[in-house]
Amino acid sequence: MVQIPNKTGQQPTQKTAEQPAERPAEQPAQQPAQYSVPTSADVARLAGVSRATVSYVLNNTSAVRISEPTRRRVHEAAKELGYVPHAAARSLRAGHTRVVLMPTPHIPAGPLFSEFFNELQWALSRFDYTVVQYGSLGLTGEDAARAWAELRPVAVLAPGASGLGARGVSVLKRSGAKAVFTLGPQRAEGAHALLMDQRLVGRCAATHLLERGSSHIGVVIPEERGLEPFARPRAEGIRGALNGTDATMTELPLAYDEESAARLAARWRSLGVDSVFTYNDEYAMLLMRALQDEGITVPQETALIGSDDLMLGRLLRPRLSTVRIELPSGQKLAELVDRVVRDPGMEPEVHDVLGATAVHRESS
Repeated sequence: MVQIPNKTGQQPTQKTAEQPAERPAEQPAQQPAQYSVPTSADVARLAGVSRATVSYVLNNTSAVRISEPTRRRVHEAAKELGYVPHAAARSLRAGHTRVVLMPTPHIPAGPLFSEFFNELQWALSRFDYTVVQYGSLGLTGEDAARAWAELRPVAVLAPGASGLGARGVSVLKRSGAKAVFTLGPQRAEGAHALLMDQRLVGRCAATHLLERGSSHIGVVIPEERGLEPFARPRAEGIRGALNGTDATMTELPLAYDEESAARLAARWRSLGVDSVFTYNDEYAMLLMRALQDEGITVPQETALIGSDDLMLGRLLRPRLSTVRIELPSGQKLAELVDRVVRDPGMEPEVHDVLGATAVHRESS
């Protein structure tokens, strides 16, 4: 027999060895705290206004005039309760979303374009649009358009490398997109075009080097995947600027790593180039260091110019000459997007939005 002590001090209970001992009752699992979701009716009660007024204020409705004190009360009540409007419900009422879709470019975005996209997103938010960046996972053309259309955007700013095409534009418009833009060197039928002709960058660099007596220009062609839509037009711009002159050019494939730059620098003198356009400032820094390690002086033996006008280029020794790329302000583009959304039937427009200026410093 096994005796099990009774914690209350009563006579112990006797059990046979075959009987299992009683287990203490399991404590119920602690349930997570439940929060009630605040509604527009809760905001209306706290602010002392009607639900319609709450809707007008939080949806920025311009058709109804609401006094500033009332607007403040509604916003303060919403903030206190943690209430935010339901985007899906608002979209159903309006017949479309307020989403502006910006598909992620297939090319690596440098600091210049990252700053541009950030400014554009901020400006669009001031017009009450929600900016969504979308990874297309390598999709192009109509396949990309179908993936984007699933989000039912009111506007799409498609990178030029997406190869959108007329069928892709049609897919987006049938899904409810009121404004479709392409952003890059190509345009698509039926879409508004924000053209960025990269040939201008190459022409600007070549003109700068020719004015300083260059007769044989090397042109760096990055081997990094995805940069060809930028690199090839810039090389074409160099070639076009040399037409009618005695100067020549040589393409110089270069991977973005020190080993590749060292190999190129080791055979530099055999190439016979007296200047080089390095595609951008980052490749310029890479190549300049490799040339200096090889004992090749810049600009005495080789003049060198990049593009993008990054701050780091001004800290190099010698300071880096560059092509300053001028992009439109995010505010102006946001105004254009909003105008097309409000008038979706307008004829597609073409806007040249890229400018370029050579900045002479010590490296050239």
